[in-house]
Amino acid sequence: MQTEKKVKLAVNGGISFGAKLNARQLMALAEHLGDQELEVTTFQQLYIEVIESEVELIKKKFSDVGLACYPVGNYVKSLRHCNFCKGAEEEGMPVAIELNKRIAGRPVPFTLRPAYTGCPIGCGEPLVNDIGVIKSKNGYDLYIGGNPKGAYAKTGTLLLEQAQPEELYEAVDQIIDFYAANGKKRESFFKFVNRVGVDRMKQEIHLVTV
Repeated sequence: MQTEKKVKLAVNGGISFGAKLNARQLMALAEHLGDQELEVTTFQQLYIEVIESEVELIKKKFSDVGLACYPVGNYVKSLRHCNFCKGAEEEGMPVAIELNKRIAGRPVPFTLRPAYTGCPIGCGEPLVNDIGVIKSKNGYDLYIGGNPKGAYAKTGTLLLEQAQPEELYEAVDQIIDFYAANGKKRESFFKFVNRVGVDRMKQEIHLVTV
């Protein structure tokens, strides 16, 4: 008898105060897992294996208890975020939720890691991820091309300063579109930005130079 193919799903509790799970969510995960192991990633996600034919059913069950599901592989990951310790409105949680809704799960040449933080302290580590957003004063600062790993570790480059929410969404959309259309197969976003150059990216996505 042929064994059904399994696929990985990335699961988390969505954009909220910290990276938290409640009892209902843990019970739903435990019911699905059985003897499976749960892989905890560094990007506020849990990896589980699901029989391919049951993916939509499992996603529905998880959604009913407030768990968010995302594809694993060469996609934009869900938004890594801070704990919103000063409050949802002050630190821009609605903007983070909307941004995540727009970009998470989009196909790209290589896994792309976006991060958000609600104040300049930077708990969500936006400066060392592919795309980073910092809420600062009355707007949002957008950084690109950060890298947390090894000898090539570096902070991102400021691309847009004090953007308003709609400007931020449009800029990030264009950045991801440009990368998806022009990135080489399995070329990381960090390497793509180095190859193409920040100035050309600004020109291609029609952003004002900061």
